[in-house]
Amino acid sequence: MWYQQPAKEWNEALPVGNGRLGGMIFGQTIHERIQLNEDSVWYGGPRKRENPDAKKNLPKIRQLLKEGRIREAEHLANLSLPGLPESQRHYQPLGDLNLYFGHDKVENYKRSLDLKESTAEVSYRYQDVDYHREIFASYPDQVIVIHLSASKEKSINVTAWLDRGHTRYLDQLEARDQNGLFMAGETGGKGVSFHGELKATSSDGTIETIGNRLLINGATEVTILLTAATTFRYENPGEQSLNVLNKASKKAYDQLKHAHINDYQVLFNRMSLRLGETDHQSELPTDQRLEQMKEGNKDQKLLEIYFNFGRYLLIASSRPGSLPANLQGIWNEHMTPPWDSKFTININAEMNYWPAEICNLSECHLPLFDHIERMREPGRVTAEVMYGARGFVAHHNTDIWGDTAPQDMHLPGSYWPMGAAWLVLHLWEHYQYNQDIDFLKHVYPTIKEAALFFIDFLIENDEGYLITSPSVSPENTYILPNGESGTLCEAPSMDSQIIHALFTSCIIASELLDEDKEFANELAGIKAKLPPIQIGKHGQIQEWLDDHDEAEPGHRHISHLFALHPGDQINFNDTPELIEAAKVTLERRLSEGGGHTGWSRAWIINMWARLREGERAYQNVLELLKSSTLPNLFDNHPPFQIDGNFGGIAGIAEMIVQSHQDAIDILPSLPNDWSSGYVRGIKARGGYELEMEWEAMELKWIKIKATKDGKVRLNLSKGETLQFQDHSQKLDKDENGDFVFNVQADKTYHLISQ
Repeated sequence: MWYQQPAKEWNEALPVGNGRLGGMIFGQTIHERIQLNEDSVWYGGPRKRENPDAKKNLPKIRQLLKEGRIREAEHLANLSLPGLPESQRHYQPLGDLNLYFGHDKVENYKRSLDLKESTAEVSYRYQDVDYHREIFASYPDQVIVIHLSASKEKSINVTAWLDRGHTRYLDQLEARDQNGLFMAGETGGKGVSFHGELKATSSDGTIETIGNRLLINGATEVTILLTAATTFRYENPGEQSLNVLNKASKKAYDQLKHAHINDYQVLFNRMSLRLGETDHQSELPTDQRLEQMKEGNKDQKLLEIYFNFGRYLLIASSRPGSLPANLQGIWNEHMTPPWDSKFTININAEMNYWPAEICNLSECHLPLFDHIERMREPGRVTAEVMYGARGFVAHHNTDIWGDTAPQDMHLPGSYWPMGAAWLVLHLWEHYQYNQDIDFLKHVYPTIKEAALFFIDFLIENDEGYLITSPSVSPENTYILPNGESGTLCEAPSMDSQIIHALFTSCIIASELLDEDKEFANELAGIKAKLPPIQIGKHGQIQEWLDDHDEAEPGHRHISHLFALHPGDQINFNDTPELIEAAKVTLERRLSEGGGHTGWSRAWIINMWARLREGERAYQNVLELLKSSTLPNLFDNHPPFQIDGNFGGIAGIAEMIVQSHQDAIDILPSLPNDWSSGYVRGIKARGGYELEMEWEAMELKWIKIKATKDGKVRLNLSKGETLQFQDHSQKLDKDENGDFVFNVQADKTYHLISQ
């Protein structure tokens, strides 16, 4: 990714990150600003916000919904169900690193982000001197590194200082000896205390501090290190920051860079993707290529860059030990960010992790699992106080403290008790891809506890179905036959689909672990009484238990297709009639303007991919870049939300490999523009890693590496015939036409198309 000019605004800046620390690089030549984040800088401390009047009013809300008295039910819900106070905590920026160079009227300017090395660079010529900057966020050394160099000796003169909201949002901003600075403060609301520390070194220049400014003069090379910590993790964040900085500053710049690149490439180099033919636009800057795509030009290499950028962002915003990626990953400049930059768990946080397994970044999934564990204790309190239920529950948002009480008094979204249920499905997904039985044994109690809540929460309706009540279909509104509109309801389709997936995973886990059979049998009995997926009057999947029309037919949420993606209840093998209804559902949404937000468009890509509609999936990939992508390739809701980046690349991967049914589907949704291509390192459920090449829309060869002994089933969409490269054994087909063969752990099997 590269540009011929500095960023004029934040949405043009380039991100660096190590999971915990993040920076946005503007690349200015007069006054550079590197906007900083640390993932645990949040306003406010933990609270118990459960509404004490929820439980006693729950039966009345349910009765009002049953009687169709929607307005009364919603009025009572807005009094008795919201958290007290209504809002959870919000994310905040760490601050800014300012570097004043004073270089105007520069030549040969270039700003870039090397996705292979996770390094941002800025270079230009000023008064016959070539200046160069390299910036990266090191995971091994837990520092952001800024390296300055010049082609002429002793040409670097720079003043550095730290800031946070023009010094309004910090308590200390001081020098540290002659070569360092620090800032410290509290976020407010009995929240965390933070500490940021900076240190500069130079081989030949002078470094001094005056006031709270750091002055570097007459240097040829300069290395600036920055780190930060908070009381979320450390009792003394200042001491922690100093220790990290002192340890890192003992290493030469080349050592820091080498360790950073090696660590990053362990993850990034696992996967490689080539789509279509080589184009002739690679000499253009990235923003110009994006503009040409918006004008209708095809650019498969830009799609490859976009795919790799998404993988880069996940590595940069979610590493073991960090918090999970929030609505903005880790990159946020606002003291009160859009939607508080929390973890929105009615799709957005989940979408952030859709590429983690299929794109071979399982370690990047771990921060989400840690946060689910953080939510369990608050979730138990919420389940008991609000609903008189066992287990743990969460609603449509959570924060750094794992808050599980409802967020806001927003009827279309707030009173939706499915957040924990959806999140724990990620634990099951991780097991499916990695086949680690010890991991499953460790997380099974969490999955079980999420399921336990619904044993107590579900109620039987007059038709004998076990239903959720109250709930919503996020974040949509239905219209009753009398013209009245509502959001609060009984048994929206998504709820039953999530519970079906949750109970299924819990039952299978019980079988695999050979434990808890009585509980599994109880779940199986309840699952049989969940409302079925229904087809409505338009031939669509019903969004609600009754066949209501939507107030917004083009709504951004397409929650009633959860069972298609990321779920698997709607599939070609078992429910062909629901597959057709899902197509109708998507067509109706899109015809009414759906997909107008970045993350919604990304979800649509995944859904068309699951429906094996390659051209439609591809058109939505193009539309995602044309309509919902900023110059720095960040996803645009608008404003910036990172979920569309992650959902978009998950959709591209889903077009190439699917494994949610019994077989591994090879090239299930390939568009004509990707008639040839290559992928390495893509993963499939069952513990498989794949490498393959295709040409003229057909598979040429494939390599399959297994993590455990088992039986592979391959489904080839074009009906190609396969054989082992070494002719070591004959390939059989089953009654479904899938190729079936046995595999052994850690062995790679090479098959070629005849």
